[in-house]
Amino acid sequence: MSAGHNVPNAASAERIRVRGAVQGVGFRPMVWRLANDYGLRGWVGNDGQGVTIYVRGNANDIDMFARELPRKAPPLSRIVAIDRERVLDSSPATENGSFGADAFSIVESAGSAVRTQVVADAATCPECLAEITDPTTRRHGYAFTNCTHCGPRLSIIEAIPYDRQSTTMRDFQLCRQCAAEYAAPADRRFHAQPIACPVCGPRLWLEKANGNESAESDHPIEAACAAIEAGDIVAIKGLGGFQLACDAADAAAVDKLRRRKQRERKPFALMARDIEMIRRYCKVDEAESALLLSPAAPIVILERHGRTEIADGVAPGVSTLGFMLPNTPLHHLLLRQLKGPVILTSGNLSDEPQGIDNDDARERLGAIADHFLMHNRGIARRVDDSVVRVMAGEARLLRRARGYAPAPIRLPEGFSTAVPILALGGELKNTFCLLCEGEAVLSHHIGDLADARCHADYLAALADYRRLFEHEPRIVAVDRHPEYLSRKLGLEMATEEGIPCVEVQHHHAHIAACMAENGVELTASPVLGICLDGLGYGDDGLLWGGEIVLADYCQYRRLASLQPVAMPGGARAIREPWRNTYAHLMAAVGRKRLEEGYGTLDLWRFLASKPTVMLDGMIARGINSPRASSCGRLFDAVAAAAGVCCEEALYEGQAAVEFEALVDRNALAEEDMYAYSFGYAQTADGLLRIDPAPMWMALLDDLRLATPVPLVAARFHKGLAIALARIAEDLVQRRPNGGPMGGPITTAALSGGVFQNRVLLEQVLTRLRSAGFDVMTHRQVPAHDGGIALGQAAIAAARVLAVQMD
Repeated sequence: MSAGHNVPNAASAERIRVRGAVQGVGFRPMVWRLANDYGLRGWVGNDGQGVTIYVRGNANDIDMFARELPRKAPPLSRIVAIDRERVLDSSPATENGSFGADAFSIVESAGSAVRTQVVADAATCPECLAEITDPTTRRHGYAFTNCTHCGPRLSIIEAIPYDRQSTTMRDFQLCRQCAAEYAAPADRRFHAQPIACPVCGPRLWLEKANGNESAESDHPIEAACAAIEAGDIVAIKGLGGFQLACDAADAAAVDKLRRRKQRERKPFALMARDIEMIRRYCKVDEAESALLLSPAAPIVILERHGRTEIADGVAPGVSTLGFMLPNTPLHHLLLRQLKGPVILTSGNLSDEPQGIDNDDARERLGAIADHFLMHNRGIARRVDDSVVRVMAGEARLLRRARGYAPAPIRLPEGFSTAVPILALGGELKNTFCLLCEGEAVLSHHIGDLADARCHADYLAALADYRRLFEHEPRIVAVDRHPEYLSRKLGLEMATEEGIPCVEVQHHHAHIAACMAENGVELTASPVLGICLDGLGYGDDGLLWGGEIVLADYCQYRRLASLQPVAMPGGARAIREPWRNTYAHLMAAVGRKRLEEGYGTLDLWRFLASKPTVMLDGMIARGINSPRASSCGRLFDAVAAAAGVCCEEALYEGQAAVEFEALVDRNALAEEDMYAYSFGYAQTADGLLRIDPAPMWMALLDDLRLATPVPLVAARFHKGLAIALARIAEDLVQRRPNGGPMGGPITTAALSGGVFQNRVLLEQVLTRLRSAGFDVMTHRQVPAHDGGIALGQAAIAAARVLAVQMD
């Protein structure tokens, strides 16, 4: 933000441009009130770059006015820069007006190149909540109440500047009272584009799954609540798409939802009336409470305390629950009439994108829901609920969507001159990224592109964002994996549009994303990146996933990795964790030693019942058994060996999630000597390998002694953290300061989906800091593949800028 400048204590005039998230948040009425407080004349208006202010008056008053702008900014706004320019008082009339008026006014929006930000959807503010619960107000019980401090934004906007005609509210003509509020600068609904009331706004109704409106449709919320309490499933049209709701305490209803939705075990999200209700089920600390109550109102992953039970089928096999508070008036009105929390999950079949259109929802959800709570306000784009977990004392996004996207991430110094770049992300948990003028707009969560509906949604969202932000990329960035659909699209796009395509290695992108969100400068020294995930395509054509690299934005060098182990059956080994267990045990111990020393274990008897001869042949011949240095597959293997999710994983990462849930937290405080040890080996080309063989021997011995599984889980997590910290120290000591990418290593960066594991993250973070590292972690973007598009964009920009500087 530019500093205020000294001007004479006399009449003066300025043009002030405010850039950032300043449209649709009540910024112009705030400017109007502030200008009137200082007795200034002029006008304020929206345009494609943000908010422009022309102001005339005493120079000192103008200076005070400009200094107050960031202090008085509305709660949903985010100022990136305030640029001030002296202009002649005798300047001719501008496109929006002149200084000739005796007052300060708010003018119509002007079209120009898009440089402003789109604001994320925001949860119901206290003032609107008070209105819908107060019988004396005209919006009492109205499910679409909002103002400039809250309500839909990303989910309804179709063009910039952000005006009502550019949203899905354009078809609702304002009544006299709403029009008066909309036109009054002193009102908090001044130019609140989704403004509505029962007279002129969207209508709510309840219908049965056969498409007929219920007889109780005059009171749809009451009828929907009655249906939920009777054990039915209700599809609710929420802010960014349809959601499925049922009583979280009704085991039969939960089982019915799982069966119909085809979601066998993955935990469901919950919504509760207030924090007091959540505390019946979970521990809620100050940071978690602040997240739940924030305008983003995400799902927050909380530790259960076990004093009050919900249906076992809500979140089987885990020690946490994902709770959120009501984020729209509709949800507030529903939850106020229900006695307990509800499951509130995406309105889809498992792994498909949720529906946003009424007719589509009737078709796709008709076999799941018993009733539909519908309305006639259009949804411009699907926006899922965001998911956050507090780990190592900080809030960390696990899914970035409603309430957070598409708020841009300001890149560090040096990136502002990069050409526009479009980064297309990965295959799983996809997001894409638009980089322009030093800001990265990371899309909302899209999902897994292998699903045809999700891929179609991805293509629509890409076109949508490019149009909305008027983004014309000069470079497209993609992952190197030859089979990623996002990569194939990027290559096609580059050919069709005649622009370069930059390929970025998967784990380099992970580390660069962590660097970018932590403000690492463009020309900073390399960091030691520890990247742990499921699978990523390596430079050698093999599958990587447990990597330690030396990286800056332009390049990276692989220094160490987990020992590669075969994945017999390829993708099938991801779905059947026992295959990884068998492959790891064969690589680390061998059949003969296993049979002789551990043949009486239930684990060996289980594995011996499988087609191991066939697997041995596949591994020996390299048939559909790719070798992978994957930390995700190591977690699968160890969890299955301990009897956790052994036969089949019903959702991605299930084995690791349930294994973490079993960790004996008291055992983490044991002496390090009790943790499972890992070995080290060096390849001919100098690459260090982390060898899990000693860990396997210790784990087998514990199984033979019938050591409790929670203790086994604690010793594995702690042992892996110790191994990572020790090899990081060793690499720093071994590495010469000269040569390419030379210089001392003082900073480590942690990335990859495995670092969603709270126990491992906190163990590694603590040990690296104790070893003297400054450690960077993810907070604004997910550690998993939902964040790699940011890294792809940063790397592509850095490489182009490096060529320009040369």
